[in-house]
Parts: sequence; C-alpha cells; structure tokens
Amino acid sequence: MKTCLRLALSALLMGASLTVLADQPGPYDGFIKQVQEKLNTLGFDAGPVNGDFSAKTQAALAQYQLSMLLPASGVPDDDTLLELGIDPAQRFVEANGLPDQDSAAAGGTR
Repeated sequence: MKTCLRLALSALLMGASLTVLADQPGPYDGFIKQVQEKLNTLGFDAGPVNGDFSAKTQAALAQYQLSMLLPASGVPDDDTLLELGIDPAQRFVEANGLPDQDSAAAGGTR
C-alpha cells in the first residue's frame, strides 16, 4: 500500500493524471467525490458523483481551471482545490487511511 501511495503521489507531483486510480476503489474515492460535487454545483459537468476520476471529471476540472485562469492540467492541484474550497490536505488524510470528513461527521470510521 505504501509503495502504491508513493507512486501515486509522485505521479501527481509530476503532473500526471489520476486515471490509474480510477480502475478500482481506493483511498481517493471520497476526495474525488468532493471534487465532483463542487464542479457539478458550479456548473462544470463532472459526471456522476461516484469517486471515479474519469475523463469527464478531468475535462470538467480542466474547464474550471481555465475559467479561474489556472493552468488547465485537469489535475486537482493545490491552487485548484483552494479555489474549489477544498482543503488540499484532505487528499492525504484519506490516502493515509484516516477518517474522511463525511464518515467522521457521521460518527463512523474508515
């Protein structure tokens, strides 16, 4: 798990897409759902709120980035997350197996 996480984080830091994480449920599902919810609410069609970092979600994110005059990478970088009102540290909280905000608010644990 640690190796997979390191590879994913390295890929993110190098600007790669999270597409490889979309094939199976994983620690980023709740985080991606947050991004999808925000984008859909703002009128950028990210598709269903399912935690799947699909091509549609990436395209919506890139469109949002363009509208905010950010580099249109389609990757949820820190600047984009801050503009969306999402704490950038949230993606690491979930990835480390700590309770996400939704389950913590509901009194559950992950």
